Amino acid sequence: MDFAFLNVILIILLIALLVTVLFRQLHLPVILGYLLVGALVGPHALGLAPNSEDVAQLAEFGIVFLMFTIGLEFSLPKLFSLRYTVFIAGTLQVLLTISITAFIGIYLDMTALAAIIVGGIVAMSSTAIVTKELNDQLELNSPHGLNAVGILLFQDLAVIPIIILIASFSHNNAENLFSILGWALSKGLFAIFLIAILGRWLLKPLLHFTAKTRTVELFTLTALLVTLSAAQITNLFGLSYALGAFLAGIMLSETEFRHQVEVEIRPFRDILLGLFFISIGMLTNVHNWHEIAMWVGLLVIALTIGKLGLIFLISRVLGNSLSTSLRTGLVLAQGGEFGFAILTLALKNNSLPQDYGQVILAALIISLMLSPLLIHFNKKISGYLLPKAIQFTEDQEKKQISAFSKKLKRHIIICGYGRVGQHIAHLLDKIDFPYIALDLDAELVKRASLAGEPVIYGNPAHPDILRAAGLDYAKVLVISFNDLNATIKVLGIVNQTHPHLPIIVRCRDELELIKLKQHGATRVISEIFEESLTISSHLLNAIHIPAHKITELMQEIRNKDYDLLLKVFTSDGEEKTFHNGDLRKQLKPVLIPDDAYAIGKQLKAFSLKATGVEVIAIRRGESKQFKPRNSMTIHANDIIILYGLSTHLEEAERRLLEGMED
Repeated sequence: MDFAFLNVILIILLIALLVTVLFRQLHLPVILGYLLVGALVGPHALGLAPNSEDVAQLAEFGIVFLMFTIGLEFSLPKLFSLRYTVFIAGTLQVLLTISITAFIGIYLDMTALAAIIVGGIVAMSSTAIVTKELNDQLELNSPHGLNAVGILLFQDLAVIPIIILIASFSHNNAENLFSILGWALSKGLFAIFLIAILGRWLLKPLLHFTAKTRTVELFTLTALLVTLSAAQITNLFGLSYALGAFLAGIMLSETEFRHQVEVEIRPFRDILLGLFFISIGMLTNVHNWHEIAMWVGLLVIALTIGKLGLIFLISRVLGNSLSTSLRTGLVLAQGGEFGFAILTLALKNNSLPQDYGQVILAALIISLMLSPLLIHFNKKISGYLLPKAIQFTEDQEKKQISAFSKKLKRHIIICGYGRVGQHIAHLLDKIDFPYIALDLDAELVKRASLAGEPVIYGNPAHPDILRAAGLDYAKVLVISFNDLNATIKVLGIVNQTHPHLPIIVRCRDELELIKLKQHGATRVISEIFEESLTISSHLLNAIHIPAHKITELMQEIRNKDYDLLLKVFTSDGEEKTFHNGDLRKQLKPVLIPDDAYAIGKQLKAFSLKATGVEVIAIRRGESKQFKPRNSMTIHANDIIILYGLSTHLEEAERRLLEGMED
């Protein structure tokens, strides 16, 4: 048996791990790191993966799971809410980009098919990079952010007929373009119909049955089976595996198991997406870039300047402001993941000459490297190019906010006007207490303002916006949105200029609670703990505990930042880490047997606090002493309840049972 390819995979994974850590530290998109890894191990550099067959298989498998991921995250309600942007701006952007690029390509003596494929590649932008960067910058729900999301959604849809077209042309002549495309779309529609029928009658019952077993492995295997089965169905119709995977993702997204599927399959998705981009990087031949530099430069210009200008014009025609139109163009002025998918499929099916492949690949990689910079500095760039327009927009925002807040004093500033923000506002309306709300969702602000609510479009993480909202005269500031990074930014601004202003913050779990307290939040409201307190208060009321006692108990727990609720036992199947990888603290009971080292010794002899462990209680027979004194002597059969990180708890248990090291 030949394990050579396994060695290659191990080397790739090792280098990918190192590069990923480096790119995370430098705050660069990990996708660029994967491309770099592929370029390093590919046949044109270190030559660790010289077999083109293996590279093609990796790429094919990566495309399948890339499409599945997009399908799983595809939101029909979101598509409907952005329908005008999606179907007007998106349609114009994709069709005009393909048409202009194809016209230029045919003028340069390219075949019609090759020119259309290049147009399709140029039309795509990076969903992963754009959404991540906009979200980190609190611009996802801004006017230019919503425009970008709408156009990206249409691009995700448009890639399907492009892939169908390429797959159908693999064994046909390009002369009958429209007839082949029509036949391909007919087969595609039939495959979609077949998969939809099978999904409706088989998928939901199958997932219900699997969920009832409460076996995670079985559920994961079922999700993988559905994905690959759908991919195989489309392949049997002569279409792409990726199309079936995309449809499988949509089917799973429409079930109540969507979030569970997403959690269980995420490790497979992330690894395979990483392998996909690594396999793309393997195709890169940096050695000959100097020979094709002119063509690469022209295509990079088309991807950035050309696409930026086209999107700017489309946005202006649809009634957007100069600044919004320019910022939308800057955000989308790059190649995308689907561009790689289209390129890989076209090269595999010989629909595109191999010489074109290196030019397009180089241009896509360079545009992706430029993309984070363009997105990050989109406001500054647009301000430089359109200083009057940007200044006018900012001045309008500040004036509008100041007009609302100038008549307010000792008011509440609500950062975020989602469901939680609106609930707070409704209660303040009940007691007729003044407030002003800030939000970056333009559509939400428009509706609320029309209804007469004191809600203004503005970024609460901007000092000038907070100052315009009357920060100098505010009584309390509330941060109601569920975004840790954005919340920390607002806390930093307010604590620097108004350190004594009470700040009430919302969070999800104990990790965020700890971090937000460290960053200066006055009171942090944890969703998971408040649910527990609400249920507990109803329970105490049901067993006729006096209302004032319930109120005192609940307030005591809140005043101590939920300290009592933080200390819980965990089951074997429960997550031992937070979503960012940090370890969770937990309770652990330690039974002191007859031969334990600790018998007859006092608690203070073991310096458990120095190991990061807290002694919560000692149970002796039927009695239980909470917060025992350090001078308490340990007896045989005592049960000592400890609280801390798992690694610290193991050290504490070893000290109690075996003694401390010399």
